[in-house]
Amino acid sequence: MPVLTPTELTQELTRLPGWELSEGSLTRTFSFSDFREAMSFINSVAALAERAGHHPDIDIRYNKVKLALSSHDAGGITEKDFSLAAEIGRML
Repeated sequence: MPVLTPTELTQELTRLPGWELSEGSLTRTFSFSDFREAMSFINSVAALAERAGHHPDIDIRYNKVKLALSSHDAGGITEKDFSLAAEIGRML
């Protein structure tokens, strides 16, 4: 899958509120009421990621979860990253 161009990245971002580009990845930070709720979210994301065969980098800090999506094998952000981000958004 090819890496998206800067123009394509900008267009795709308009469809995903809350997501942004940071350090070569598609990122978003989610806040929850407590650690348990954050972990429940992570487990749901893990199930989606397994089905997609595409795994985000996950950073958890008590009730905050930061996800970073990048297609490492392609060397950047691809349509696969935006597809998983959209699925995560539909979970909320």
